[in-house]
Amino acid sequence: MEEKRASSQRRDEGAFQIPRGRSWRAHIPILPRQKTASSLSRTLIIGFAGLIVIGGILLMLPVSSAAGQATPPVDAFFTSTSAVCVTGLVVVDTGTYWSAFGQGVILALIQIGGFGFMTSATLLMLAFGRRIGLRERLLIGESMGLSRLGGLVRIVRNMAIFTLLAEGIGAVVFFIRFSAENTLRLAIWKSAFHSISAFNNAGFDIFGNFQSLTNYRGDPLVVLTTAALIFLGGISFMVLSDVFKTRSLSKLSLDTKLVLITTVSLLGVGIFVMLLTEFIEPAIFGGISLPQKVLIAFFQSVTARTAGFTLVNMGTLAQYALFFTMFLMFVGGAAGSTAGGIKVNTFGMLAATIWSTVRGREHAGAFGREFSLQQLYRAIALVMLSLGLVALVGFLLSLHEEASFISLFFETFSAFGTVGLSTGITPSLSLAGRIIIMITMFVGRLGPLALSLALLQRQRPSQYRYPEESIRTG
Repeated sequence: MEEKRASSQRRDEGAFQIPRGRSWRAHIPILPRQKTASSLSRTLIIGFAGLIVIGGILLMLPVSSAAGQATPPVDAFFTSTSAVCVTGLVVVDTGTYWSAFGQGVILALIQIGGFGFMTSATLLMLAFGRRIGLRERLLIGESMGLSRLGGLVRIVRNMAIFTLLAEGIGAVVFFIRFSAENTLRLAIWKSAFHSISAFNNAGFDIFGNFQSLTNYRGDPLVVLTTAALIFLGGISFMVLSDVFKTRSLSKLSLDTKLVLITTVSLLGVGIFVMLLTEFIEPAIFGGISLPQKVLIAFFQSVTARTAGFTLVNMGTLAQYALFFTMFLMFVGGAAGSTAGGIKVNTFGMLAATIWSTVRGREHAGAFGREFSLQQLYRAIALVMLSLGLVALVGFLLSLHEEASFISLFFETFSAFGTVGLSTGITPSLSLAGRIIIMITMFVGRLGPLALSLALLQRQRPSQYRYPEESIRTG
């Protein structure tokens, strides 16, 4: 009996030790994975920085300017940064300063920057028959804000097809209008340039004299086509794919529902504010009919959140209109799109959380689903850090520039949101001001993504909990 008990005890001990050994082995790869994820994030940042450097060097060449002279490094790198980050802020006029070669460089930077460094590199590897490895898949997933690796190459391929199709259709529609007032060659170039710029939410134009689309404010074909391209590029391919596949509002994912509802809500409020501006100060829109005023208000609401094209002189808007436009620029477009800002996904989740709290719900959520606390914490951290960055940049600009306070902060929000709208002070910025705006554009393009990834990588399961204690509010 004693021998049987000892044998049974040894078997029990052995059975107990095996899971412990397996568990210990399962936790070994965690640290290397974290290091790998961190290095992938650095690769994305280095890739975008490398594109900016290459673009800046090309734009410095005499062949890039219409005058055939070398461009000052600050102006060249500012333009390159704005193009790669699909912002649209410029210190020299794109249509008159740059040659056809220079405009081509800018357009290539816009396409690569809007589509994403890694997704563009993936398409090149696919074109040359290279196999997409695990590292490339991780990079693609991080750059697109996806957590799963399955089907990533197929998603990238479909994104490329959709992008080229949308830009092609946009160019054809633009050509109908531009061919009536330009030579065939110039009409084709203008149509392609503005279609790509609009879809990638870049805001660059080659109409000359910093006029953007102001000469087409009464042309519904140009205005609505530009607005449609901006919307398609800023809503993200994943949302459009979800809508196309389900074709039912009730079956859409929570992320897609939040993006659509928040986008429509912000669009409606933006139209109301712009029409209110016209009602209080009729001289801003000019003596035009009511349908044209609604069209302008609609376009300005669309472009303020993502693109940077404009139908009115932003410097003539009232301060309350500029303030609300800054709010729209700060929110931006959808995650994984060509737009910047904190993203409508983040804003929608926080707005739904506030609504749940007001209604007295213990757990925040929307459409019958709850938000995870980790996502809420990351969203709050992203918003607060972004506001802190904007405040710091605005403060630094106020130390160096002579412009008004509202104009400087408008420029700051535009750079961070990679929008490109300006009250007209960009060309007059000092050297320090241009460098600050360049850094802000770069951080605005990659900062929210890099911050979200960093917070996600640092997330750990809690080993213990502290006692709760109440904090006074109100």
